[in-house]
Amino acid sequence: MPAKESSSPLARWTRDGEQVVLAVSGDWRRGGVAPKIQGKAADAPPARYVTDDLGDFDSTLPAFILSHLRTVAKPGDDAKPSLDGLPPDLRGLMELALAVPEEAEAHQVPTDTSEITKLGKTSLNVWASVRSVAEFTGLSVLALGRFATGRARFRSRDFWVVVQECGAQALPIVSLISFLIGLILAFVGNVQLASFGASLYVADLVGIAMVREMGVVMTAIIMSGRTGAAFAAHLGSMKANQEIDALKTFGFDPFDFLVLPRLLALVLMMPLLTLYANAVGIFGGMLVGAAVGIPPVLYWNETVATVSLTTASLGVFKSFFFGAVIAMSGCLQGMHAGNSSAAVGEATTRAVVASITGIIVLDSGFAAIFTVLDI
Repeated sequence: MPAKESSSPLARWTRDGEQVVLAVSGDWRRGGVAPKIQGKAADAPPARYVTDDLGDFDSTLPAFILSHLRTVAKPGDDAKPSLDGLPPDLRGLMELALAVPEEAEAHQVPTDTSEITKLGKTSLNVWASVRSVAEFTGLSVLALGRFATGRARFRSRDFWVVVQECGAQALPIVSLISFLIGLILAFVGNVQLASFGASLYVADLVGIAMVREMGVVMTAIIMSGRTGAAFAAHLGSMKANQEIDALKTFGFDPFDFLVLPRLLALVLMMPLLTLYANAVGIFGGMLVGAAVGIPPVLYWNETVATVSLTTASLGVFKSFFFGAVIAMSGCLQGMHAGNSSAAVGEATTRAVVASITGIIVLDSGFAAIFTVLDI
């Protein structure tokens, strides 16, 4: 049998005396030909419909009729519009659609907000973020106090698992990045110092740069993207799955049970990773020194003579604070994530950005303090 030929959809507004009549014909299909409208749409619901020439239709036709009925509906008027003349299946759809109240926001037109309003909203958002960080920092201090007095409750096995993730499992990437940083510093330093016949001072440059800044900062950035993001993703997934609510139901403090072991583990592991990164970076510089004619023994003696105990301790001292910032940023974003997989991803991104920003800000503050103290 030949396929049925479709006809163009048509809506024709007419009047029968004082009554408004809407005649619809043709095939009303989504993605098909745009319907033609004849006559001026009335400002009142149709008294009856003419559907003698109506062909196939989908949700396009009910949506067209419902849109007009919603437009001409008067506030407070509970009278049901007439559906006379509609076929039974279309009439049933319209009755169901009209039985559902329209959302109050459906006809709200977005208005252009003034610059003052935008500034106010931005200020409120910033203030809410500051309050959230301050509150989370206070809860962290209280949790550490409970841990010091033996009143914090968490599983020791979870703590050692996090220690392994923050420590031993992070060694490969820390080794690679620190080694390459040492190589780069030595190469760049030798290019400049060799012109003055002072290639030996590459050892001074690499040693001081690694132990004061580059070792701890690069390790912190690595741990932000690796461990801080993992903290946010893990806690965000638990929140989305309502596991954190389950802990509260069973009487466990989620902060002690989830945040405290991660905070302690990262604060303890960051100094060790920083010492390891310093050693690997100096070793990388030593390889470059050997390649440009500096004997390893001479390079090592120059490094030991230049890097004092005070200088070497600066990076380790900063690593405690960097570890706390990374752990708190990851846990904060994870605990405040939304209840969807997309929200978990957004929380992970925010955790990495916040931790790296906090590291740079803290490092700038420490640099200013150490300069004032002449360290």
